[in-house]
Order: sequence, then structure tokens, then C-alpha cells
Amino acid sequence: MAQVNLALGTMYFGTRLDGRASWEVLDRFVDAGGTLIDTADCYSFWADPSGYGGQSERVIGEWLASRPGVRDRVSISTKVGAEPTTGADGWPANREGLSAPAIKAGIEGSLRRLGVEHVEICWAHMEDRSAPLEETVQAFAELVEAGTVGRLGASNHPIWRVERARNIAGAAGWAGYTALQLRTSYIRPRPDSPVPDQNHRFGWVSEEVLDYVDCHPEIDLWAYTALLNGFYVRDDRPLPEAYDHPGTARRLEALAEVAGELGVTRNQVVLAWLTGGSPAVTPIVGVSGVAQLDEALAGVALELPEELRRRLDQAG
Repeated sequence: MAQVNLALGTMYFGTRLDGRASWEVLDRFVDAGGTLIDTADCYSFWADPSGYGGQSERVIGEWLASRPGVRDRVSISTKVGAEPTTGADGWPANREGLSAPAIKAGIEGSLRRLGVEHVEICWAHMEDRSAPLEETVQAFAELVEAGTVGRLGASNHPIWRVERARNIAGAAGWAGYTALQLRTSYIRPRPDSPVPDQNHRFGWVSEEVLDYVDCHPEIDLWAYTALLNGFYVRDDRPLPEAYDHPGTARRLEALAEVAGELGVTRNQVVLAWLTGGSPAVTPIVGVSGVAQLDEALAGVALELPEELRRRLDQAG
């Protein structure tokens, strides 16, 4: 079975999506050849009455425990650094951060909730300039050295900080970041627009990010909010103000034309455009049921004809 270039986003597993529905999605994903499961220790503190995260990881852990053998078929991606320490009301000022003790405690909590001895990738969820960068880099490298983590990634970090961290790791002979996780989609925000509804100043995939990944083939690029929370296929989903500019209308027109010519949904064209581009992007897609998952799986399996990809690229 061909590998599926799609990460299953599990942000709302255990909160907005109950355990039974979450398990159905996980089962379908694995049965279809999916391997990448993305979560975080803070998911989803804002949606839970407790004000703390961990619900997503617990649901995944319970699912793994009930499915003997499935652990060997999946790659688990989790994040540390953004879990609140005193409840949701104080976030983001009270986030756990990226000090060595916080990283160690964060991954230990994740492993406990997931019921596993290691994860394939661990991300620095959001940057923490209060912690010395060398301390952060060394703490993550020690997780790899111990076999607790397979690879390291940086989410919502500016590229200059990623490059500096990778240089520190390289000079010391430590494992460094080999993946980036940021926000992108087919339509693009205005330059200098803040990331909607988030505290991630550097959360966008910029042209500089694409160039950096292009020049460093060892780095994978993962994209969250690739489908803009359903905007492409649902009239009731508003478009964030950051996308309010003339180029958006032209890109949406091209997207609708290509989807119509291929007889697929606009979501599927967006996913095919991301995964088949250069550099290729791994979209993280959260779904509320197996129907949405099947649509996403068909999208990443779709190969866009070169002429249609060129039309999409040149629009806007």
C-alpha cells in the first residue's frame, strides 16, 4: 500500500470529538494506509472545562492500547511547550515553555498519556525566548539520544531561530530540527497579516520558508489549517480577514474551475496542490468523521495535471 502524505490532526479528539468518533476516524485512517498522527500535550486546553490539555493524547493512547500491533504501523507526532501551567485564563503568558525541565516534563507526560515508550517526532510547539536557545536545543537532543524521540521539529518559529538552533546542534554533534510545522493553504494572506486567532507571530509559511526548505532537503514541511477550517467547501465558514485582498478572488476562481474540470472538491484540489508542489508539503487535516477523512485521503492521492497546476500557481 502506498504511503499516504497526510497527517491526521487530532486537536479536538476527546473534547469536541468524543472517544468513539475519534476511534472511528483513527481506524479508518490506518486502514486506508495513513501513518502520521499529529497531536500535542496542550490539545485542547481551551475546549476543556479543566483549562488543561492532554485529552487528545489520552484518546490516542486508549486507542493504541485497544489495537494490538497497530503501534508498529503508525508514526506519532506530538508537541511540547504550549501547555498552560495554571489553566487557560493565563495563556500564553503561563505556557510551559522550552526550558530543559519543561521539555523533559512535557515529553514524559505525553508518553504517559499515549502509553508508549517513544514518539517518532517531537516538536517545539511555539518559541520561548526566555529559555537560552542552547539549553532548548540540548534538551531536545537528549531525548533523541535516549531513544525517547526519533526526530525533532519546530512549529511556529521564525526561520532565523530555526537556523541558529540547527547550527548549535550541528556544532555540538547533537540531533537538530529536521521538520517545520506552520500554517499555509492555497489562498494566501496579505503580507504582515497576523495569524488569525492564534498567538503565533511566525506561524505563516512564507516565501523565505519555502526557499529554506527547498535548499535543505533533509527538512520536511508540515502545514496546519490547510483547508481553512472548511471554508473551501462550506458557505457558513467565514474567511479570516487576513485573506481579504484581490488575489484571493482570483485564486478562488481558478480553484473552482480546476475542481469542476476534474470533478473533485475544492478541498481535494488544495490538498493535491500542496502535496504535489515543490517543496512537497505534508498537510495536517483535522476531521469530524470518516466522510471528511475519505475526502482528504482522496485529495492527497490526486495528481494534478501540469497544465492545471500551472493555472493554479499563476492565479492571483
